[in-house]
Amino acid sequence: MQLTLIRHTSVAVASGICYGRSDVDVAGTFEAEASLVLSKLQQISFDAVYSSPLLRCRKLAGFCGFPDPVIDNRLMELNFGAWEMKAWADIKDPQLQCWFDDWVYEIPTRGESFKSMTDRVEEFLKEIRELPLQQVAVFTHAGVIRSAGIITGRFNAAQAFDYRVDYGDLMEISLY
Repeated sequence: MQLTLIRHTSVAVASGICYGRSDVDVAGTFEAEASLVLSKLQQISFDAVYSSPLLRCRKLAGFCGFPDPVIDNRLMELNFGAWEMKAWADIKDPQLQCWFDDWVYEIPTRGESFKSMTDRVEEFLKEIRELPLQQVAVFTHAGVIRSAGIITGRFNAAQAFDYRVDYGDLMEISLY
């Protein structure tokens, strides 16, 4: 099975704001960015299309011709809990430094660890691997894409944030 993971386009959130699981809207540049994503996907025929339930992923899926993707909560971005929609510079929580020191296992206050997110992504990948599908599209987030890269051996956790995932990027992985 070939999986095409697609990161959503730019969001209508100021730079420096922690917005992980917050359901923010797309930026004003959406149509131009989404057109570029669509051009990358036009040569691929998908047997199934999945999406994070967050608006920024569902809008991109719809723009790309998939108005009714299978919605799966396991494809949501990392839950930053109490830090959501706050400027990183304004977060005075002592847990922030713990998280910076060990972002894989530490948990943002009232959020989830990167390890927990990777575990839910792995559960999703195991489940769809068992389905009789050849080509699958997944509209999701940078954290989920990095988790999939770790799970499939493209890189390890220490290298995950060296792997750049820009808005509208695609990552192809094989699940065999």
